[in-house]
Amino acid sequence: MKIKLVSKILNFRESGIIAALMTLVIFTAVFNPRFLSGFNLQILSRQIALFSLLAIGETFVIITAGIDLSPGSVVVLTSVLVAWFMAHGFGFFGAILATLVISMGIGIWHALFVSKLRVPPFIITLGTFAIGRGLAAVITKGPPIPIPDDLSASFSYLWDGMILKILPLPLLILIIVSGIAIFILHFTVLGRYIYAVGGNIEAARLSGINVDKVRFFVYAVGALLAGVVGILIAARLRQGNPNVGQIYELYAIAAAVIGGTSLFGGVGTILGAIVGACILSTLWNSLILLRVSSYWHNVALGIVIVVAVTVDILRKRRYSR
Repeated sequence: MKIKLVSKILNFRESGIIAALMTLVIFTAVFNPRFLSGFNLQILSRQIALFSLLAIGETFVIITAGIDLSPGSVVVLTSVLVAWFMAHGFGFFGAILATLVISMGIGIWHALFVSKLRVPPFIITLGTFAIGRGLAAVITKGPPIPIPDDLSASFSYLWDGMILKILPLPLLILIIVSGIAIFILHFTVLGRYIYAVGGNIEAARLSGINVDKVRFFVYAVGALLAGVVGILIAARLRQGNPNVGQIYELYAIAAAVIGGTSLFGGVGTILGAIVGACILSTLWNSLILLRVSSYWHNVALGIVIVVAVTVDILRKRRYSR
């Protein structure tokens, strides 16, 4: 019985990256006990929520053998838009709803070019990468847009709020989103279609799957979740700042790939994406607590991305053999 239990644990798809996460946590806690303080864990959990939401959206796209290079730009644009809408009388719910609709529209824009015009996803999302930040700068004309005083307290609750004084609100949002995402990918026909499109797009077409609709869905989900992150960041800063979201697209892709999502498509899980986001967030937090120069943070991220992609390529070669 014990042998079977150990075998199941070792064969668990995410066991390796969970072990890597636990090693990183233990290492950091040993060298800096403040890592396990309540204050730091609250900061870390909120950061994990941001990166996980982006990683979940990216995972949907990558499973279909696509790629989205625009999450960081969608984050900065939506953070500015939600503040602009509030400043122009849209109210709390109106501003959030308008921002989410626009973020979904960006995903539909991507899918239109990828599905109907046959533009490579790398190109169209790279275009949005530039357009999004440019529009954010145009809207603000440089300085941030503050949230109106009468809405600031209620809006900032999206970031600072605690459920039962234990669970940060961004983490609750992540739990709800991840539950919905897991249900879609693993318990619905749409989820099987998403994996089928990534596994072999021509076979999916021949079997009667509407590939275009699947692509519209995954790109809309990716952009929508980036919009949610943009709103949360605006709530944290109490303003729409055109300088936020730097290299968030790399965090999104890296978290998905670290979590086992294959860049070749057809493989990936929501749990893996969340664990990958946990690793990146914990690494970021550890470097700060261990007082490593900020100049090395991007170096560490780059190394992690290279290792993750290399492992993905080697895994693909092994399966091919």
